[in-house]
Amino acid sequence: MHDHMDMAGLPPLGWPEFFGTWSLQPGWLIPLLLLGLAYLYGHRRADTTTTVGAWRVACFLGGLALTWVCVASAIGAYAMALTWMHMVLHLMLIMVVPVLLVLGHPLTVLLESFPEERRPAVRRVLRSWPVTLLLNPITGTLVYSVVIIGTHLTGFMDEMAMSPALMTGEQVLYIVAGYLFLVPIIGEEPIRSDPPYLTRISLLVLGMVPDTIVGIVMLQTNQNLYPMYTSMRPDWALDPVRDIQTAGALMWAGGDGGMMFIAVGLVIAVVVSEKRRARMLGGFLEGVRRQTLVDHVADSGAAAPEATSGAEFDTDGDEALAAYNRMLARLNEQEK
Repeated sequence: MHDHMDMAGLPPLGWPEFFGTWSLQPGWLIPLLLLGLAYLYGHRRADTTTTVGAWRVACFLGGLALTWVCVASAIGAYAMALTWMHMVLHLMLIMVVPVLLVLGHPLTVLLESFPEERRPAVRRVLRSWPVTLLLNPITGTLVYSVVIIGTHLTGFMDEMAMSPALMTGEQVLYIVAGYLFLVPIIGEEPIRSDPPYLTRISLLVLGMVPDTIVGIVMLQTNQNLYPMYTSMRPDWALDPVRDIQTAGALMWAGGDGGMMFIAVGLVIAVVVSEKRRARMLGGFLEGVRRQTLVDHVADSGAAAPEATSGAEFDTDGDEALAAYNRMLARLNEQEK
């Protein structure tokens, strides 16, 4: 961790300082290297039976590398000197890094690292009620919201400024909160939580709420929200209120924009996958949709013998399209 008590020695931030400020950060580097090696070892043990492709491996390792870059580069060095840079660090750790880690499917790698005969036991653990509660979408959304609001709209920032250990804990907490929020949304892990994709997209929209609240409060403030934190900054730093307002704008735009970007990626993933499309609405709504189409086929007087139940009827086939067109034709005739 960069010495937060030595902010006065930092030169004003410019492009040379942004690209040229680095520190080794062994307290982060060593655990991240060990985690990466453990992931690669587990993936190697699965050998040819693995379902985790090379691009997912690259995502996970990229997430670990990006974590180190965030804390070891100018982003970490200037996070205690500029509130808006601190917000950049927050957004990277709670959104970008967790996306990469979740896409790496570490729980699947863990499961597949065990011999075939032991995997059922590991799967039972991953689907146990404590793990299910921890990885539940409601839990993830609550944790994400509490972390975002609690670390920005309370006295936490001032407490963190006086404690290097609390500062490190805050950064770990951001990664964990982002991971818990995103696992049931963009992950396809061997866990019990597996909401329909429409629910997943709705959760991303819901995740914008705390980002928006924090962003608006910081953007519209006319007072210094973090007097202790800002008192330790170098003389060249922005005016505290203006700095906080800039950080609020970043939170609002970056947080909501990041959620929208993830949502668009999720929609694309659904569109290109027949398996995901089948799970778009969930069991109940999908059953209603199928039965409605079956009823329209039957009402049209041209029902095929096999189209007698929603379970047997291909709602994406030519027969479904013809039934939909006949329904539109009937509605058009009724209007005339």
